[in-house]
Amino acid sequence: MPNWAAVIMAAGKGTRMKSKLPKVMHCVAGKPMIEHVLDLAAENNVEQSFVILGHGREKIEEFLAGRAKIVLQTEQLGTGHAIMQAIPYLEGIDNIVVLSGDQPLIRPETLAKLIRLHTDFQGAATVLTARFENPFGYGRIIKENNNLVKIVEEKDATPEERTIQEINTGTYCFNVPKLKEALKQITPQNAQGEYYLTGVFDLFLAQGDKITTYCTEDANEALGINSRVQLAEAEHVIRERILNYWMDEGVTILDPASTFIGSEVQLSRDVVLEPYTILKGKTRIAEDVILGPQTTLENCVCEAGCEVTHTVAKDAVIGPQCIVGPFAYLRPGTVLASKVKVGDFVEIKNSQIGEGSKVPHLSYVGDSQVGKSVNIGAGTITCNYDGVKKYKTLIGDNVFIGSNTNLVAPVEIGEGAITGAGSTITKNVPAHALAVERSTQKMKENWVRNNNK
Repeated sequence: MPNWAAVIMAAGKGTRMKSKLPKVMHCVAGKPMIEHVLDLAAENNVEQSFVILGHGREKIEEFLAGRAKIVLQTEQLGTGHAIMQAIPYLEGIDNIVVLSGDQPLIRPETLAKLIRLHTDFQGAATVLTARFENPFGYGRIIKENNNLVKIVEEKDATPEERTIQEINTGTYCFNVPKLKEALKQITPQNAQGEYYLTGVFDLFLAQGDKITTYCTEDANEALGINSRVQLAEAEHVIRERILNYWMDEGVTILDPASTFIGSEVQLSRDVVLEPYTILKGKTRIAEDVILGPQTTLENCVCEAGCEVTHTVAKDAVIGPQCIVGPFAYLRPGTVLASKVKVGDFVEIKNSQIGEGSKVPHLSYVGDSQVGKSVNIGAGTITCNYDGVKKYKTLIGDNVFIGSNTNLVAPVEIGEGAITGAGSTITKNVPAHALAVERSTQKMKENWVRNNNK
C-alpha cells in the first residue's frame, strides 16, 4: 500500500460555539472532537497525521502532545490555503486523506472504504459524499458514470441542481503529486482572498484526471459541528451508536434513553445497566456486573459479579462480588478486594479494603490499609489530615471497629483487635486487644425534673 498521511483541518475559530475553548476541543462521548478524528486515521493505519492549527493552537498543541505534527495557518485564507501550508511536510507521501477536526462522526469502516476506492481507482482525488433529504446549504455533487463532473455550491446551483440530494462532506483523498501541482494554480475565490480546496477539482478535470466518489450509507457521518446545538446532536448520534453496539455485544441496558457510555468504556457480556447510569473515561466492567440506578463511574474497574447502586466513583477498583451503595462515594485510589461491602453514605479515598470486609454505613475511610474480614461500625472516621500532612491508618485482619470510632492517624490497629464504640483512638492497638477511650459516665438524678421547675 502506498504511503498515506492524514491532514486534519482544525484552524477555524468556531465563533458560533461562543467559547474560550477551541471548537475541536469540545467533547463528544467523553473525547475531544479532534481525538475522534485522530483515532479515525489511526484505526485505518494512516502512518502520519498533520493537524492544521490557527485559532487557540496552544491548547490544542498541548493536548496533542506529539501525537500529530503541527502545521500553522497564521492567516485564515480558506481550505485551499490551509492545505498549501501542509504541502512542505508531505515529501515522500503518495496520498493524503483530508479530514475535518469538527467531524467526529465518520466511522472507521467508511474511511477504510474511501481509502480502498482511492487506492484501487488511482485517480487524482476521491470524494466522500452523503445523501440528505434536505441538502440546503451544502455543495451538490454532479456526476457522470460515478465520476465527479463538478461540485456546485448552493448559491451557484441551478433550480435543477438544487434538487440533487448527494452532497460534498468535505472529506477527500488526494494523490499528493497531482495535488501539489493543482494548488499552484488555484486563485482566490472571493473578496477576502480565500483559496477553496474544491478549486483543484476543476483543474484535475480540465487536464483529464478522473475523480471518483464514495457515498456513505449514514448521512450523520457528514455532520459538522459549529454550534452547541450541533454538538448536542452529534452527542446523541454517537451515544446511540455506542449503546446499540454494546447491546449487540450482550449488555442489557434497561433504559437506553437515560444511559450514557463513553467511547473508551469497555463492557463484558451479561452486564446490566439500570437507568441513569453514566460510564466515563477508561472504565472497564467485567461479566455479570449490575450497575445503577443513578450510578456514575469514571476510569473505574468493576470485577465480575459486583453490584453498584446510587454511587459515584472515580479512579477506583471494585473487586469481584462487591456490593457498593446506595449513596457511596469512592474517590481516587480506592481499591476494594473481593466480597467487600460499602454501604450507604460511605466515602472512601486512597484506601485498600481487604477481602470480605464491611464498611456498612455513615463512615469515612481515607489513606488507609484495611485487612480481611474487618467490620467498621457506623459513624467511624479515619482522621487522616492534621491541616498540613496526611497520615495512614493500618487495620489488621478480623478487626472490629465500634460505631463512632475516631482513628487518629498515624495509627495501627492489630489483627483481631476491637475498639469500643465512641472511642477516639490515638495510639496503636495491639493484636487481639480491646481499646476503649471514653469519659466516665456521670448521672445526676432528678436533673430534668429539677430544671423543669
